[in-house]
Parts: sequence; C-alpha cells; structure tokens
Amino acid sequence: MLIDTYGRTATDLRVSLTDRCNLRCTYCMPEEGLAWLAKPDLLTDDEIVRLVRIAVTDLGVTEVRFTGGEPLLRPGLVSIVERCAALTPRPRLSLTTNGIGLARTARALRDAGLDRVNVSLDTLRPDVFANLTRRRRHQDVLDGLAAARAAGLTPVKVNAVLMRGLNDDEAPDLLAWAVENGYELRFIEQMPLDAQHGWKRDGMITAAEILDSLRTRFTLVPEDDGTRGSAPAERWLVDGGPARVGVIASVTRPFCSACDRTRLTADGQVRTCLFAREESDLRSALRAGAPDEEIAHAWRAAMWGKKAGSGLDDPAFLQPNRPMSAIGG
Repeated sequence: MLIDTYGRTATDLRVSLTDRCNLRCTYCMPEEGLAWLAKPDLLTDDEIVRLVRIAVTDLGVTEVRFTGGEPLLRPGLVSIVERCAALTPRPRLSLTTNGIGLARTARALRDAGLDRVNVSLDTLRPDVFANLTRRRRHQDVLDGLAAARAAGLTPVKVNAVLMRGLNDDEAPDLLAWAVENGYELRFIEQMPLDAQHGWKRDGMITAAEILDSLRTRFTLVPEDDGTRGSAPAERWLVDGGPARVGVIASVTRPFCSACDRTRLTADGQVRTCLFAREESDLRSALRAGAPDEEIAHAWRAAMWGKKAGSGLDDPAFLQPNRPMSAIGG
C-alpha cells in the first residue's frame, strides 16, 4: 500500500502520458508553447504498463486516470488502456482530455476498456474558446463530448475553469447546457500551475463566486449522503436532482486531509501532490533493470514523505517548477 505519515492511503493513480498539447490555454502555457520533453525521456508504452501493473498488483491502486498534456496525442493510448484493463485486479480506468480527437477515438477507447472521460470545456461561445485556448476547435470538443456519451464513456464529466473578464458570466449557461445534455459539470478554481507563473490569488474566480452565480438561476442543495470521501469535488443537486454540479475549490477549500492520489509524470517521476516541488525518479530504476519489488519500495518511500497539504495557504508558497502540462492535471 501507498501510505503516508498522516495516515492517508493513495489508491488513485494519475498517469501523464505526454507533456504535449494541441491547445494553448491561457491558464496553462504561453502561446508559443513549451520546450517539450525529448522522446527518449518519455516512458515507453511498456514502461507505463509495467508501472501501472506494479501500482495495481503490489501497491493497492484501484483507479487509474490517464492525463497529459493531452493524452489523445499519445500514439499508443488505445493499447495502453487495453493492457491496463487486462490487469488483475482490474482498475477503474478514466481519461482527462480536451476533447479534440475524441470523436474519432471514443469508441475504440471504450472497446479497449476505458470506463469514462473528463473533458475540459470552459465556454459555450466559440469566440471566447478561441481567446482562451488560442485555437478555433470549439466544435471539435462538442463533437468529442457527444461521441463519448454515445460510446458509453459515462458519466461524462465536463471540467470548466472560469477566468475573470473572459467567461466569468457563463456559469449558469454552462450548467443549463450540461443538464440538458446529460453531462456532469464541475467547476475548478484556477490553480497556480501555469508555465508563465502569472497566477494571482486576487484574480481567481472563487468557489463562493461560482456558487453565487449559479444560484441566480438554479436551486442548489448540497449532497448529504456522505459519499464524497476523497473526491475533490463538492457536489450539489440541481433543482432537486438528479442532475448534479460539482465545484473543486483546490485553493479556497483544500481537501488535502482526504487526498488519495499518487501521480506519475510522462518521464517517470512520482509526484505526491499536484503542487509538490520535489519528485522521485522511477524511470532510472526501470531502465537499470530493477525488479518490481525495488520499484514498489521506491514508490512507497516517495509517498511516505507526502506533506500534510499543498501549501497554498502559506504566504511563502512557491509554484512548482514544472507546469501543469508536464505533471498531469
């Protein structure tokens, strides 16, 4: 098991498959992109599957989420999903994507064993989408969402980040659209993970502001069944249900005390937290021929040292050196 000194057990593995992305979202990276990892630095498909197998069979991981960058850019994605779905015990498998390319891959991913998807979409307005992402691919995302729903990759969750002065007026419209289409919408507070290090706390749309905006049109009742556990999203029933909306308040309402995640970067580094400034190298052990037991031991040691919290509330907080595209969202 992956236990830390605060008694938390990590059962949810986030695997970044690539640092590359086909969008240039303003809250993630500069318009010109970044210096991508060299191919030899990336884990191979076999190395990814081996690490997932060790996590599942030796370390107690029960859920695996493939992320990026943009994971649909990984050529071997379908094969990786299929091989991970064949593990015993079988982990729950999901994918976080920007949705571009999902229309042509959703069925293959479902057939390979993927259980569900999270798709990022911050706006219903194509012009705002172009301003936020610096790409005119809005319809591609909508088509990808529809394809995921049709393929049975459900519940299809939509992740939205609100930016002041750009799309901060869209919360009610986004929720109405999600309810109409059968998607589960989750708003995420903008986090300090941009490559430019331009994030400012006073410029962020907070969870409280999001909820206030939603309540101008909807009645929201907190879920009270006690099922949140380590889930990052606080959820509300919309107009009595069954539709739900979630808010992930990583900055203003951190959920570190219940965190059950461990993270693996595209170049084989263990991260104990999205905001960690330290990493533990598994790739070198893999390529040096280390047995599974040695790799599992190194992973346990890395997670044992997980800090109590993200440090976002500390005035001395420093952003991670590596941006979100490199460490997986």
